[in-house]
Amino acid sequence: MSHRLSLEPPTALEYFSALVADDASLSLLEAAASLCQDEHPDIDLQGLLGEVDSLADQLRRRVPADAVPLQRLRRLNRFFFQELGFAGNVNDYYDPGNSLLSTVLRTRRGIPITLAVLYIELANEIGLSACGVSFPGHFLVKLHMPEGEVVIDPFSGQSLSREQLDELLVPYRRSHGLEGDFEMPLGLFLQAAEPRDVLARMLRNLKEIHRSAGDWTRLVAVLDRLVVLLPQTWEERRDRGLAHAELGNRDAARKDLGAYLLHAREAVDRAAISIRLNELGPEGPERLH
Repeated sequence: MSHRLSLEPPTALEYFSALVADDASLSLLEAAASLCQDEHPDIDLQGLLGEVDSLADQLRRRVPADAVPLQRLRRLNRFFFQELGFAGNVNDYYDPGNSLLSTVLRTRRGIPITLAVLYIELANEIGLSACGVSFPGHFLVKLHMPEGEVVIDPFSGQSLSREQLDELLVPYRRSHGLEGDFEMPLGLFLQAAEPRDVLARMLRNLKEIHRSAGDWTRLVAVLDRLVVLLPQTWEERRDRGLAHAELGNRDAARKDLGAYLLHAREAVDRAAISIRLNELGPEGPERLH
């Protein structure tokens, strides 16, 4: 008797897991695009990536082959911010769509990190060396140029001076006691962000939006990705457990909170999480009500 093979397509989370399995092959653009699947399960990801490829082709046609890096940067900025009209969404900054590349491509509005992902992709496609910077409170883009480093605010399109960057840091330094003798050099805040770190920041933006709205179902979906992306970051497992508890998923909540207590032995909230775990009751069938 022959058995017919059933090749099921991967789930959105399985696809994401494959994309982020290895740092050496992690494509920031593709992994960032895949975040759209939670909100739009039927989205054509290859079509979405094709849109970005099309923009890169348009840009390449505008850049002379013999253009020096500074000329390439000027063409990129004109194309991205003026011709295409990408800008920060100042009217609805906390709209979850600002964190989804599909929405940002359609509306030409976003938050710094999603705009940066697109900007970096286009920059690298025309021979510039660009990377993201996880600057406190505001994601930036850094370009390595022959004349030195250039830092761009993808929200406004502005090139930022050292004085402006120092000014942006003032609230962070004050809140963390990093002034005076404890002041840290600016360069430490301008290190290149690895793709995994960029994805984590994108997901944590969505996490905060959904948690503030009490949207536990969407929050669990985001935390599923964070747990896959950062398997040793037990705080994400804890937060997923608490979200499952809000949804009444007692077994899933117990599993995550138990894992947190097992691994985060020095956590300051161990007592509170232990109490929450006990409140969920013993393992077994869910109660009917």
